[in-house]
Amino acid sequence: MDFVDKARNYVSEKVAEKVADMEKPEATVVDVDVKKISFDSISYHAKVSVTNPYQVLIPIMEIAYVVKSAGRIVASGLIPDPGSLKAKSITMVDVPAKVPHSALLSLVRDIAADWDIDYTLELGFIIDLPVFGNFTIPLTYSGEYKLPTLSDLWRGDEAEEEKEEKAKKVKKEEKEEKERKE
Repeated sequence: MDFVDKARNYVSEKVAEKVADMEKPEATVVDVDVKKISFDSISYHAKVSVTNPYQVLIPIMEIAYVVKSAGRIVASGLIPDPGSLKAKSITMVDVPAKVPHSALLSLVRDIAADWDIDYTLELGFIIDLPVFGNFTIPLTYSGEYKLPTLSDLWRGDEAEEEKEEKAKKVKKEEKEEKERKE
């Protein structure tokens, strides 16, 4: 029995070393945008880049998210079955989070201090790795959302309009160039 236990321990140690040295999927928040402001909530969308180092497609079981501001949880939830990670590739995943206005109203002190909303987004990508089972990729991202001032609302953001016009012009030129080449 002693020999069998030693062999089992040796194999367990070697397997544990190999697993610890294996590449694992990694995730990075690329951008967080406010997509929609409605009467009852603000919808944030995080763009997350997830790298899959394996030769097989990996299903994402669910994404758990928590949005915090001023040390308080203002929104949390689960996104079931958001898709899969492409094999040996980088997959962009859109993670929507809806924050009710009632939660933001409790943050008046933070908003009044610097006229922005400081937030922390905590994500947990729960993926199903073959042989090993469920594995969570934890991710934390902090940022701030600048609120518009009354003068911004009154006159609009001229710089943003100029930026949009330039982007349209560049797209139009690229399209024309592509058509000329064809």
